[in-house]
Amino acid sequence: MICVDNLQTGRLRNIAHLLGHPAFEYRQHDVIAPLEIAGPIDRIYNLACAASPPKYQRDPIHTFQTCVLGILNMLDLAERKGARILQASTSEVYGDPEISPQPEGYRGAVNTVGPRSCYDEGKRAAETVMHDFHEARGVDIRIARIFNTYGPRMDPGDGRVVSNFVTQALSGKPITIYGDGMQTRSLCFMKDLITGLIALMESQSAGPEPVNLGNPCEFHVNEIARIVREACASHSPIVHSKRSTDDPHQRCPDIGRAKAALSWEPTTSFAEGLIPTIAYFRSELGGVEPELGGAA
Repeated sequence: MICVDNLQTGRLRNIAHLLGHPAFEYRQHDVIAPLEIAGPIDRIYNLACAASPPKYQRDPIHTFQTCVLGILNMLDLAERKGARILQASTSEVYGDPEISPQPEGYRGAVNTVGPRSCYDEGKRAAETVMHDFHEARGVDIRIARIFNTYGPRMDPGDGRVVSNFVTQALSGKPITIYGDGMQTRSLCFMKDLITGLIALMESQSAGPEPVNLGNPCEFHVNEIARIVREACASHSPIVHSKRSTDDPHQRCPDIGRAKAALSWEPTTSFAEGLIPTIAYFRSELGGVEPELGGAA
């Protein structure tokens, strides 16, 4: 296995337990530049790109380059090696959706000139390039539209709803909700997502069409804040701040295609997934490396 990361948002400590393994190689590299690898390659998982709004908005041009130049470089590599390639797309391709849950056939409502556009439109463009390489050059592709995912080894400063709420609750700081909190999110534990990604990659029947991967159990953000506060045994107050521009009101996947093609659906409830997630963040905030076993 060859792991490639520019460490813009990743951390080497996340793969420290793998660095000495004889079958694992790490390369620090930015996918906006071509990547040369000697020898055969069977599978390429293109997971590159900051997914946290504060982080991808920090350098929007580089974010768009990562999405578009990155997938072009990975597709070139896949074509040369005859490898199957999976693109980590996103529920953000649906923008602020007008229907819920969102099926793969829904074309979305995306603002092309907003603060989130570099990511939303970058991922939409990446899907287009994936489709074109498949149609024109026969590259074997898979596209996963990933919905909100959480779990151990998230950066405490990630900036997304679960990491924000857990770190604030554990630190005794106000739990900050942007907007009225009536917007919804569907939260998928990372082990369920990984199972789905592998199933999609190895499926012989899924084909090149996009597949939603996420947990269809939908929560209002207000409810998420209350659940996290209780799970952390915290007394942090819940406060509201101005809603972020283009923040989607609804986010819920229709996973009918994943069920039919992959026999996949999440098995971890939000309450269950919070237990190792909170333990991890508690260790991170205390400066102690947690015991994670096989978590990724």
